[in-house]
Amino acid sequence: MTADAADAVEIRNALLRLRRATGLPVAFGGLMEAGRQMRISELSGTATHALRSLVVTSGIGLGGKTVVLARPCVVTDYSASRQISHEYDAPVAVEGLRSVLAVPVVVRHEVRGVLYGALRTAQPLGGRMLDEAVEAARDVERALVLREEARTLAAGGGAGAGREQVREAHAALRALAPKIADPQLRAELLDACALLTADSTPSERVRLAPREVDVLVCVAAGATNGVAAERLGVTPETVKGYLRSAMRKLRARTRGEAVVAARRAGWLP
Repeated sequence: MTADAADAVEIRNALLRLRRATGLPVAFGGLMEAGRQMRISELSGTATHALRSLVVTSGIGLGGKTVVLARPCVVTDYSASRQISHEYDAPVAVEGLRSVLAVPVVVRHEVRGVLYGALRTAQPLGGRMLDEAVEAARDVERALVLREEARTLAAGGGAGAGREQVREAHAALRALAPKIADPQLRAELLDACALLTADSTPSERVRLAPREVDVLVCVAAGATNGVAAERLGVTPETVKGYLRSAMRKLRARTRGEAVVAARRAGWLP
């Protein structure tokens, strides 16, 4: 999966979480492009394609205001609001949106994208709805940070870059194995996967289940619980369960500590 495709999955999952948590019927969003523009790339619950690929300029409209202020912004009636400019009234009207909230995705003090949630009626949006939208944005932020750190390691050159390629191959093999129906072929694939950790024997003191290892592999690659669930064909709650179990066995307090401990114990390359 390319970086752009992975980023799109993160936005898509965040929008689904936003809608489930808030009950808002419509959500959409995207990441910043070159310069001071953001393109709306992902839609959830929309009735038209009016918002797809819409380019939002910093300072313009609700999303542009959110980018400039780097904080959530809300309007109760988009077309009548005096708090924003109205360059994007036409596509918003085509979709029939009235109340809209916009939350920035901020990484290292830089706005990297915007998530929107909306109603087709004019009602106040705030409180729990805004809190849930902010949490959805935090999911994307964490995923972007982890992925950038992984890319930094991969760009370290020489042995560092080679080690990162080994880890990527290991992750790909672990993700592929559960999709193979033939048990013998699946076992052979896992044996090949184990060769990538041949320079370290898994500790007898830390026994991880295969699915716990699969989840840690995804976490090490920078995947959020939602992306890991998609790769492994399980639910995000199942991923959380395996991760909690692995963290307990590894005596880790955070996801990052769990990855480091798993590598030291020989479970990850």
